[in-house]
Amino acid sequence: MPFKPVEHPKCPRCSKSVYAAEEVLAGGSKWHKGCFKCGLCNKRLDSTNAAEHGPTELYCKQCYGRKYGPKGVGFGGGAGCLSMDVGEHLGNTESSVSNKPHYAPTTG
Repeated sequence: MPFKPVEHPKCPRCSKSVYAAEEVLAGGSKWHKGCFKCGLCNKRLDSTNAAEHGPTELYCKQCYGRKYGPKGVGFGGGAGCLSMDVGEHLGNTESSVSNKPHYAPTTG
């Protein structure tokens, strides 16, 4: 009978095996302590400030709010400030906001 090594779970961030001495459990996955940090600001996370988005993305609560939270008037933009920022610098590409006018086709 050949020897079969024990399969250890893989870290979602680095795809390497996670052993019991170095594991942190979050979002149903096991992470290395060194890989358990914010995807934007690289701040070390713990159970009180971690927010997950999908199975492989971790953020601190502040960066999660910036990237996926509400946008516009009354949501941290300042008094009377309308922000047209859709978050391209944070990696968002899902916006359909454009400053180009829409013209109806003319027939003639």
